[in-house]
Amino acid sequence: MIRELHEKLINGETTSVKLTEEYLSRIEERDKDIFAYLTVTKDLALEQANAVDEKIARGEKIELLEGIPGSIKDIICTKGIRTTAGSKILDNYIAPYDATVIKKLRESGAVILGKTNCDEFAMGSSTENSAYGTTKNPRDLSRVPGGSSGGSAASVAADEAVWSLGTDTGGSIRQPAALCGIVGLKPTYGRVSRYGAIAMGSSLDQIGPFAKTVEDAAIILSTIAGKDRLDATSAKSPAKDYANYLTGEVAGLRIGVVKEYLDGLDNNLKESLEKVIEVYRSLGASVTEIELPYAKYSLPVYYMIMPSEVSSNLAKFDGIKYGMRIDDKKDSGLENGDLPKTLLETYLDSRRYGLGAEVKRRIMLGTYALSAGYYDAYYLKAQKVRTLIKKDFERIFKEVDLILLPTSPTPAFKFGEKTDDPLQMYLADVFTVTANIVGVPAISVPGPEVELFGKKLPFGFQLMAKWFDEENLLRAADAYEKADKK
Repeated sequence: MIRELHEKLINGETTSVKLTEEYLSRIEERDKDIFAYLTVTKDLALEQANAVDEKIARGEKIELLEGIPGSIKDIICTKGIRTTAGSKILDNYIAPYDATVIKKLRESGAVILGKTNCDEFAMGSSTENSAYGTTKNPRDLSRVPGGSSGGSAASVAADEAVWSLGTDTGGSIRQPAALCGIVGLKPTYGRVSRYGAIAMGSSLDQIGPFAKTVEDAAIILSTIAGKDRLDATSAKSPAKDYANYLTGEVAGLRIGVVKEYLDGLDNNLKESLEKVIEVYRSLGASVTEIELPYAKYSLPVYYMIMPSEVSSNLAKFDGIKYGMRIDDKKDSGLENGDLPKTLLETYLDSRRYGLGAEVKRRIMLGTYALSAGYYDAYYLKAQKVRTLIKKDFERIFKEVDLILLPTSPTPAFKFGEKTDDPLQMYLADVFTVTANIVGVPAISVPGPEVELFGKKLPFGFQLMAKWFDEENLLRAADAYEKADKK
């Protein structure tokens, strides 16, 4: 899609301003029902689009992403634009700087339409935890779009953006992509700078793209990837055009299907996954069953490490260093009660009214796991099991090139279906968290749709590759996409 729009721009079939206005009109028309956006940056978008049109008029060459409108998850800092992370505690925060990925997008000439809704501080699997309201799935407005990057996924699925950037800590790009029927890519940990993304779990977070096609995701990755001196965890990543690897050829590629992940899988999803396997075999790839014995511990390991990092990262949001400060009854929403009298009361009141229930839950879990007397029993043990899971992957990637599994254990579920039981919500991440724990790249691609109560819903399958092997990952995902369209 990006390449087609690029050709239309350089051939004069349309202009970036006209294209941007079309997407802004679509947002105005549709987003009152979907609520993908928290902030629409109309003036900025038109200014960026006009600059691209002037460049074309001068006969200058433009890059692939130049003049193409997209959206940004509201947990990624954008200079001069409100960045809330879906939380009331950052309701009035205007970022004074650009995240590195935003700087790269601006330099590439991409057009930014606005900031998208997300679960508060990226904590959730349904975008029901946003302090500003719920985003709806464009395929069925009674169902969730997934999370935490639900707004980003919905903006692309609803044609309110050509592309979007999200963050993925335990599946927050891939799971909403699967539930909304689009492509979502989590790059290798360190492939893309995290500088300027409000941290949730520092050893898990990664920024990545949403798009309608694998090629579009590859184009965006080429733009945002690279070493960054502002992010000590970013790796040396030579500039490359990932779209060049999309040959459609997978003959000889070895794909592993994890036995542990298929046990108990819903029959409808299993049938869809089997159809995907058949396509890969027909293309010449070998598909074999593999075992990852420690993979079954991924979810408990994740829900021990992630809250611990949340507890540390969110300590600064106290009403003094960062965020909203409760210093009167009006701010707190209280009818009665005294104003905070001490610094401690200010801390407590600001966090009490500024943070949502899920954020508080994870802070408390993490603080407990890190506390004296429990650190060794919980956090340290989880890190040791994390190492065992990583060794599983190191071993299995000597036998196969890619791992194939579902993205989500269920299609998009109804609003309120899992909110009363946090454990059920956490299980939505069962197939995605492993990639974050070990740091490998993973992509969700739309597969055969599944039928639920007489209605067809999107099904996403997931591919994982070796560390820094986005080339094979994207090539295999693109090959299925092309075969599926024939």
